Amino acid sequence: MGFIRRQEERLAIRLLTWQYQRMNLPVPGLEELERQAVKLVNDAHRIARERGRNVMSILREMISDIRK
Repeated sequence: MGFIRRQEERLAIRLLTWQYQRMNLPVPGLEELERQAVKLVNDAHRIARERGRNVMSILREMISDIRK
């Protein structure tokens, strides 16, 4: 796994944690957050390849959709 991918996953973990706290939900354990972050980053990369968009903007959209 490359440096940038790890950074994206760390960012996704921070965004997920923030989103859980913002919604007053219990924050899952680190292992669960890592699993969710890996899935989000993989999905964001897949969508970026299909649509030609920026991965970070896709990650933000996906995380905001989690709260809905």
